[in-house]
Amino acid sequence: MKEFELKYGCNPNQKPARIFMEDGSDLPIEILSGRPGYINFLDAFNSWQLVKEIKEATGMCAATSFKHVSPTSAAVGKVLPEKLKKACFVDDIEGLDESPLACAYARARGTDRMSSFGDWVALSDKCDLTTAKIIAREVSDGVIAPGYSDEALALLKTKRKGNYNIVKIDPSYVPQVRERKQVFGITFEQGRNNFKIGKELLTNIVTKNKDLPEDKAVDMIIALITLKYTQSNSVCFAFDGQAIGVGAGQQSRIHCTRLAAQKADLWNLRQHDKVLGLQFLPTVGRPDKNNVIDLYLSDVDSADVLADGAWQKYFSVRPEPFTREEKDAYLATISGVTLGSDAFFPFSDNIEKAAKSGVSYVCEPGGSLRDDLVIEAADRHNMVMAFTGMRLFHH
Repeated sequence: MKEFELKYGCNPNQKPARIFMEDGSDLPIEILSGRPGYINFLDAFNSWQLVKEIKEATGMCAATSFKHVSPTSAAVGKVLPEKLKKACFVDDIEGLDESPLACAYARARGTDRMSSFGDWVALSDKCDLTTAKIIAREVSDGVIAPGYSDEALALLKTKRKGNYNIVKIDPSYVPQVRERKQVFGITFEQGRNNFKIGKELLTNIVTKNKDLPEDKAVDMIIALITLKYTQSNSVCFAFDGQAIGVGAGQQSRIHCTRLAAQKADLWNLRQHDKVLGLQFLPTVGRPDKNNVIDLYLSDVDSADVLADGAWQKYFSVRPEPFTREEKDAYLATISGVTLGSDAFFPFSDNIEKAAKSGVSYVCEPGGSLRDDLVIEAADRHNMVMAFTGMRLFHH
């Protein structure tokens, strides 16, 4: 296939629209179902690069959930603890533990379910049936992978009455070293960002605490590769092989950190016994469950879902209130979280905010005039901080 005609561009008025190779060669993809659009393909090609690089850097299969050209999360194929399975709404998936790829997508899709609603999925490996079962029942726009088992493809083709977007990409495809795009009729050209992220990037530890365990180095790599394909400015919190909070596209780095920290806190709170013990009515679907849990965990001390009569719409038993004090006490027990940043922290306020969300490990480029103050703040919290020396802006 030399080119693919799109229904329209970013918006319905932007016609004509197409994707094609400038050198006239075949596109490195097959469209197995549906008709992906302009934004779908932006998500598909960015997300594929992300999971491919995580697999190359860690040796583990990877998955990501993408929305509007940024990941909501990315993860490797580690088995989920039982509480996390329930929090991610996958505790009923048979054979989950036997499919590393399904575990990776369950983690990625379950991290920030509100942002992942209507996501684009990218898988580093051939999609198996267990992974397809998770994708098939979620609200999603499409998936890209290097292949699909016959059973997985058959199941995914039933989604959206047969119109679900399924893209197969050639895993051996390598883009040109230069890339171009136009803005306001003016062509921009730059070298493609082929910078490799690996453990060798984490050797410059600038804090007094220099103890970086192997699994935390993997979390750093996942955070950094996630940031490489996140709209800048961006900050990523990671834990146990997955991104648990992504703050993307903010003009101020502290706002990136606050946004990512808020998402990471919600990810942790969703695994609290009070949340896992909520008794929903069988008529309540996963998207509504997620919205109600978000309200339950909001700063209004559960008032919106516990008001007289309101709880009966969702629950068979009235939930116990979950107070701000209880939430803070639970979050104070969290530690071992990794924080990555796509550019240096200009002020130590980012470190102070991160410490309140259990951050113990930090990776960032360094190079700020106030690096000494940032390192000093990290030392106060006994954090391990690595300066990577490499900015990862993505626009």
